[in-house]
Amino acid sequence: MIRTSVAMATYNGAEYVVEQLESIRTQSMPVDEVIIHDDRSTDDTVAIVEKYIREHGLERTWKVSQNPKNLGYAANFIGAVKETEGEYIFFCDQDDIWVPDRVEAMAARVSFFRQARASRAMS
Repeated sequence: MIRTSVAMATYNGAEYVVEQLESIRTQSMPVDEVIIHDDRSTDDTVAIVEKYIREHGLERTWKVSQNPKNLGYAANFIGAVKETEGEYIFFCDQDDIWVPDRVEAMAARVSFFRQARASRAMS
């Protein structure tokens, strides 16, 4: 099976972040890990994410950290991606809301293309 990761960047997203976390957690095909990097939010984003992770028992596979200084959007994402271990990485912003089968649909596409490539290699 495909190992999947989510790299999420946050910054002052307290108003939106729970809805996005919920849309990731309730996927029809769960992701293997979620790495969240916060870019020095001045609101309660980090506390909200930490509480969400605790309340749903996700401490083993979901991680949140806050940058020591504001890095900017791109560098914040790069930092999150560097910590992922998945073969396939989904990028998401704090205010995205995923359709319930996003991960499953993408995994099916990846499997299809892998099989097609393997079939061509054997011909």
